[in-house]
Amino acid sequence: MTMTDPVADFLTRIRNAVHAGHKSVDIPESRLKREISRVLAIEKFISHYIRIRDGKQGMIRIYLKYTSEGESVIDGLKRVSRPGLRLYYSVDEIPRVLNGLGVMILTTPKGVMTDKRARQLRVGGEPLCTVW
Repeated sequence: MTMTDPVADFLTRIRNAVHAGHKSVDIPESRLKREISRVLAIEKFISHYIRIRDGKQGMIRIYLKYTSEGESVIDGLKRVSRPGLRLYYSVDEIPRVLNGLGVMILTTPKGVMTDKRARQLRVGGEPLCTVW
């Protein structure tokens, strides 16, 4: 089966694992998914991630983060730009997510980063997803 939007599949797997209360989730690896996982770890939405090499495509195992009460740190994930409707923002057009409480992950000419970092570097790009 051909997958038309691997990033949406990535976000859906994380969303489903969070709703089911899993400690970790395995996702087929790609460079973009690895970079999104890196940003999620830096922003403390996940505890950490590891690469699992299996001789084929490889997998990323993402360890989800929960509060002491057992609630997930991730309240929501939403795909922004998608294959059917590509969006691009200049640095001045990048919106704030929940007035700064969430982050938008963008792919820019300088790599995958959050909206805050893109504003610091004065660079725009394609918004991949929002996380809050």
